[in-house]
Amino acid sequence: MVTMLQDMIKSRPPWRTMLVWYLRLMAILLIGGGVIHWARIVGYVPWRGVMFADMPTDWQTATAYFGVLDMVAGVGLWLAASWGPVMWLLRALSQVVMHTILSDTFGTRPYEISFYLATIAIYLVLTLLCEREKRNS
Repeated sequence: MVTMLQDMIKSRPPWRTMLVWYLRLMAILLIGGGVIHWARIVGYVPWRGVMFADMPTDWQTATAYFGVLDMVAGVGLWLAASWGPVMWLLRALSQVVMHTILSDTFGTRPYEISFYLATIAIYLVLTLLCEREKRNS
């Protein structure tokens, strides 16, 4: 059992490949979220039963902001471009600020905040493992 686990660990792809797969998974989630935001903007999907034109201005601004940022970050992550993680971190931290500091306007979402912080932590761990692997080779 132990030798099988050791063999599986030895045969895993390089950490860089794992990081790219992770970034692409995040890209799919972001592009999906961006499509939902744009569906709201063009009037295809209501938000809490309210169409975009009837939303409060702060929610309209947030929807447009995240609609653009989700798509840009998603493309950057999919391409594994250096600016992709920067845009994604900006997007994730904006969402955290929105539901903590601006919670009077946007409400609190502890599960969503936990999700963003966990995805950032996974990204940082994978990045550190990539750097360590690069140094050791």
